[in-house]
Amino acid sequence: MRKERSTKTKLVKEEVIGSETVFEKIKDKTPWVFGKTLRKPKLLFPDIKRPRMDMPLPGKSIAAIVVYIALFLLQTGIVYLIIRNPPAMGSDPRSGAPMFLYPDINESFIIEGIVASIFIFLCSLGFIFLYQASQYVYNKNIAIRYLIVGILLILIAFATLQAMIDQKLS
Repeated sequence: MRKERSTKTKLVKEEVIGSETVFEKIKDKTPWVFGKTLRKPKLLFPDIKRPRMDMPLPGKSIAAIVVYIALFLLQTGIVYLIIRNPPAMGSDPRSGAPMFLYPDINESFIIEGIVASIFIFLCSLGFIFLYQASQYVYNKNIAIRYLIVGILLILIAFATLQAMIDQKLS
């Protein structure tokens, strides 16, 4: 019996360039079935970085601030102020003292609309604080603080607006 020595040959991986296929690299060792008529080209696409015209999106807090400003402007009655063009402030015809509240319920001064909208906005902030209190269910101290501040804002705004209406009616 004859022993054959196994020789270890080192395999070198050759690089495939351009449209040259792997089968073309090893064509000496194995015949290509389809010949030279059918061949899959290897395409090299260049890595081109095209400039993009992306607009950066604003953060959620900026979007919320824009919404709150729009709500504040709508609550001031800006449409009423533009269409009716009321006076900024008035004066009492008998004593000449300045009046901040128009004596009629259907009319208002500009300053009266702005003050009322500030209190309506504070009331809205109170409801936002009530919502934030529900976010801190597991942290009782923070939740109670949010609840107290929210309820105080709502009650102060409600009482002040009721006082303004009561003074307008009397």
